[in-house]
Amino acid sequence: MLLDSVITTCALTRQFVAHHPGRGHPTDVVTAVDALTLEIYRGEVFGFLGHNGAGKTTTVRVLNGVLAPTEGSARVLNLDPSSEGPALRRRTGVLTETPALGEKLTAREQLALYATLYDVPARAIPNRITTLLRDFELVERADEPVGGYSKGMRQRLALARALIHEPELIFLDEPTSGLDPVAARYVHRLIQQWCRADGRTVFLCTHNLNEAQQLCDRVAIMEQGKLVAIGTPQELAQNLWKGTRLEIEVAEAGLAVVLATLRAFADVRDVALSDTLGKGTSVISASLPDRESVPELLAAIVQAGGRVYRLTLQEPTLEDVYFALHQA
Repeated sequence: MLLDSVITTCALTRQFVAHHPGRGHPTDVVTAVDALTLEIYRGEVFGFLGHNGAGKTTTVRVLNGVLAPTEGSARVLNLDPSSEGPALRRRTGVLTETPALGEKLTAREQLALYATLYDVPARAIPNRITTLLRDFELVERADEPVGGYSKGMRQRLALARALIHEPELIFLDEPTSGLDPVAARYVHRLIQQWCRADGRTVFLCTHNLNEAQQLCDRVAIMEQGKLVAIGTPQELAQNLWKGTRLEIEVAEAGLAVVLATLRAFADVRDVALSDTLGKGTSVISASLPDRESVPELLAAIVQAGGRVYRLTLQEPTLEDVYFALHQA
């Protein structure tokens, strides 16, 4: 089956000139995005990961035609962002990290304003606003000024606003930044429900690795403007993470023996007491180069007198992969 590309970039580069008055070299060229080549397909949630300053926000601006590339090219929804920006932005939605909301306007007024700006047909606006207010659980406060909203409510409204014109492609820049866990989980659910509907594509910029693990079909990892890895979280884990991590629940009575056995066992590393469960057992974490040594390790613990209640092989997470890349 042929996949339908919605974003294609080829050696996309964006540079800025940084001015330093008073220095021997008054200007420097800073490369925010460095020869980025990638392809994103219709209907996927694509994670764009990296620490602050990795080039994520600059990439979003170039892909939406807000900034022109210094070199390279991009096609978004089969349009050139640098020359067809207005036409492109009518088909995309953008949620910035710190969305500006009119403090004195109500949620209903905000949605109506943006629907008009995006040329939503007048007859469709009332029903579309009603649907968004309901789906984002804002109905009870819909006619109150946004200045009195909590951060979670404001973020939900901003996401609803980005969807008012039913865009084909949604750019989300740190959509749960600063939210408490309950509000963040709610926003995750909204993204999954709304943004996966009708073949919509999501370009998710985040440095929240757990968020990316939960939501994304594929991820790209950026460092200093460069693409350093791309693939599904599972593919990256298999290709970039070496070793097997264990979690072992043992009887406290033989804890010292178990720890000594683990530390003496060939190739075991990162041995740590991770938790005391308070019911006569403790949990130890450790790592091995591969899973083939696990039966031998378990036999050694039992032979030494340790009592094992549970041994779990833990799959590597996106966080493991991310830090492995940045420590390489």
